[in-house]
Amino acid sequence: MNTAASSAITPDLTWVKSSYSGAEGGDCLEIAAGTHAVLVRDSKAVPGPVIRVSREAWAGFIRR
Repeated sequence: MNTAASSAITPDLTWVKSSYSGAEGGDCLEIAAGTHAVLVRDSKAVPGPVIRVSREAWAGFIRR
């Protein structure tokens, strides 16, 4: 797992907000599927850090 600033590594990705995010805009998680990794960020801190995980690790997380 790696972290980096959002704007530096994600200029051309489409971010999708989690369907589990609160309707009032509270705890919001966004993901973007890259070619070799899945990126995760807090929608309230878009220019902040991004967590990068392999596609295989993300698939294992989703299965559980």
